[in-house]
Amino acid sequence: MRSGAKGTISAEPLDFTGWPKDRAKRRERFIREYVITPKGKGAGGPLRLRPWQVEIVRGAFAPGIRTALVSVPRANGKSALAAALAVAELFVGDASAEVLVVASDERQARIVLNMARRIVELNPELAERVHVYADRLRVPHNDSTMMALPAEPGALHGWDPSLLVIDELHVVGEAVWEAVTSMSGKRPESLTLAISTPSTTPDCIMWSLVEHGRAGSDPSFFFREYAAPDGCDLNDRDAWATANPALGDFLAADGREAARRTLREPVFRQLRLGQWVTGSQSWLPWGAWEDRAATRAVGRDRVVMAFDGSASGDSTALVGCTVGEDPHVFLIGLWENPGDPRWRVPREDVSNAVDVAFARFDVVELACDPWGWQSEIQAWADRHGERRVVEWNTAAAGRMAPATDRLYQAVVNQTMTHDGEPRLAAHVAHCIAKSTPMGDLVSKDKRGSPRKIDAAVAAIVALDRAAWHTANKPKKKARSFA
Repeated sequence: MRSGAKGTISAEPLDFTGWPKDRAKRRERFIREYVITPKGKGAGGPLRLRPWQVEIVRGAFAPGIRTALVSVPRANGKSALAAALAVAELFVGDASAEVLVVASDERQARIVLNMARRIVELNPELAERVHVYADRLRVPHNDSTMMALPAEPGALHGWDPSLLVIDELHVVGEAVWEAVTSMSGKRPESLTLAISTPSTTPDCIMWSLVEHGRAGSDPSFFFREYAAPDGCDLNDRDAWATANPALGDFLAADGREAARRTLREPVFRQLRLGQWVTGSQSWLPWGAWEDRAATRAVGRDRVVMAFDGSASGDSTALVGCTVGEDPHVFLIGLWENPGDPRWRVPREDVSNAVDVAFARFDVVELACDPWGWQSEIQAWADRHGERRVVEWNTAAAGRMAPATDRLYQAVVNQTMTHDGEPRLAAHVAHCIAKSTPMGDLVSKDKRGSPRKIDAAVAAIVALDRAAWHTANKPKKKARSFA
């Protein structure tokens, strides 16, 4: 297995006479008889498929299955299982089997390829029948090949895989998935096998496939999900065992405990408990916003309002905050695109809501992000007073960063409350911290994301301006007795 040109293989092909015709059983037997554990517990000895792994193999390679998705937390041996199945495919799969491993980048894809190479190296019966190259494995006697490819649409055309392994599906985009599905299924029997931890956001192709798998309506789709029950306590060892099938076997419990102590809660839930959670990359700590929900009648409190507007794609939000030592943030109005590309913000409805709010509350200020709404802002100033309607540019990082930090500190230090409005909470949960020289700003998880944050931006501005008015109370005029 030296690098460079390969010599002629003299070893006779492996004899599979009498082996089961069943796809799953053939692969189980091959792994049992030929695969050596490449690393970790039991390294150097035969790879023994655990019952839960057998369930995956039999489910994924059952008759009629074209796509299989396994969602499982980290460190449960998903790459080793994928590598073992890849090597098995080279020998007991279709003639001229083509095994492709696709991941977020070539480095990630090579993890499975390198593990497969190690499996071949460890067994002389395999090593003398496989040509090992830097970027692929090849079995000359049946013209089978295994390669690693980056998750780039241009690199995925023109192939005819019998087994396509997608490592960490959660980072694969829609364009890549479309390229993957367009090249698979050409053979009478082929399989796309995706093994992944959950994503940090449901705005991804993996979440769509998880929902598809949970529905259970597609006979060609195998789905197995290992996840702790929603809302479980982080210290619930039974929940750990539910999510981690290898726990207590080749996954040590004290390793999970160490991760629990060092990882933020949403990250631990996502990576170690297999749960779909928003907040693993969130601006605010897990659960901090929810903890500040409170029922409070605003009445005639002095109020600051903040407006963040959009024309069509993003949301338009109007948020209030009481002035005083115990500020209370509340949603007044939120206008969101229902998914119609022709939709436009109903500007008249927004203006009416602003007028109603001025009549209902003791408004000391309306702070408006001016982009795209200058004419409306001027009209509001004409009706309600230029001193009370002001422009507040949310794109000015030097001003926005301190305001962002003010709301963050108020939430974390529990010096504010909010109305618990689910739509406002969703916008806050969508916020990702973006570091700048001026301090953190909030942003979407990615450009063009449907997960909007406009109400959260308005809340940041509202609290900041309410804090200013709290610190700068209007001076009472001295009474004259002249």
